[in-house]
Amino acid sequence: MPAAHPSRRTLLSLAAVVAGLQACGFRLRQPSDLPYNRIALAGFAKRSHMAEAMRRNLPPSARLVDNARDAEVVVQALDDRFTKTVVASTAAGQVREFRLRATLRFRITLPDGKLLSEGAELEQMRDLSYSEASALGKQEEEAMLVREMHNDIAEQLLQRLAAVGRQLPR
Repeated sequence: MPAAHPSRRTLLSLAAVVAGLQACGFRLRQPSDLPYNRIALAGFAKRSHMAEAMRRNLPPSARLVDNARDAEVVVQALDDRFTKTVVASTAAGQVREFRLRATLRFRITLPDGKLLSEGAELEQMRDLSYSEASALGKQEEEAMLVREMHNDIAEQLLQRLAAVGRQLPR
C-alpha cells in the first residue's frame, strides 16, 4: 500500500539535491532587474511575435512606451526574422523534419540616438519532427516551440538591457 506522505528517506534525498544545487551556484531564472522604467521598441513589424514576447517578459517595474522620446532606452530591431526549413524528407518527398529559426538583430540606443550597444544578434533554433498522421498535434507543438524561442530571445535581450544599464554612469 503506497504511503500517503513522502518517506523520511525521500525528503532527505530531496534536501541533499537542493543543497547541492545551491552549493554550485544554481538559481532559477529570475526576471531581469532593469535600470529602466520606460522602454521603446523601434523597427519591429506591427504584429511582431518578438515584440509581443518582449511585452510578456518585461518585469513589472518597466513598461513599453510608443514614442522613443518618452523612453529612457530604445531597442531598435535591425532584423526580426522567423524561418522554417525542411531538413529531412522521405524518398517520396514527404517531410519528416523541419528546422525552426528565430533571429533578432538589434541595437540599443538612448532616445537622442546615442549608441549604447552595437548591433548584436540573438538566435534560437529548434528541430521539429513531422508526421502527416498527426498534423494537428504537430501544428500545436510548432506554435509552442515558436513562442518558447521568442520568449528565450526576449529574456536574453532583457538581460542585455540590464547589463548595458549597469555600465552607464549614474
